[in-house]
Amino acid sequence: MKTYITKDINETHKWAADFAKILRAPVTVALHGDLGVGKSEIARTIIQTLCGADTVVPSPTFTIVQSYENKTGRISHFDLYRVSDASELVEIGLMHAVQNDITLIEWPDIARDFLPKDTIHLYITEFENGRKIEVAD
Repeated sequence: MKTYITKDINETHKWAADFAKILRAPVTVALHGDLGVGKSEIARTIIQTLCGADTVVPSPTFTIVQSYENKTGRISHFDLYRVSDASELVEIGLMHAVQNDITLIEWPDIARDFLPKDTIHLYITEFENGRKIEVAD
C-alpha cells in the first residue's frame, strides 16, 4: 500500500489530477472514506482531468451514476450510498462499466463481490485541512 499526504485542497486536487493520468480503461477505482472526507472531490478532479476542466461533475448521490465521454472512452462515476440491495448493481450498469470503462465508485462496500480483482482501492481520511490517501491494488 502506498500512502500520500496532502496538506490542503489544492494538493489533494494535484494528487488526484496526477493519479488520473495513469488510468486506462478498463479500470475500477473504489473510493473509501467517511461522509465528507473528499471522495466526490477526488472523483470530480479525476473526471475533469480526463474530460476537461470545464466539465460539470455533479455528485451522483441521487442519480447513483453519471457517465462522461473523453477521447479514450467512457468514465462512469457511481455513488452507491443509497443502494440497499446488491441486485440493483446489475440494473444500474455496474457490471458493464467495470468491464469497459474507467469506473469510479464511491461507497463501494455493497459491490465488493462484483469488483474486479485488480480494482484500485483509495482509502481517504481527513486531518485538519489535508488528506491521507492510501492506495491499495
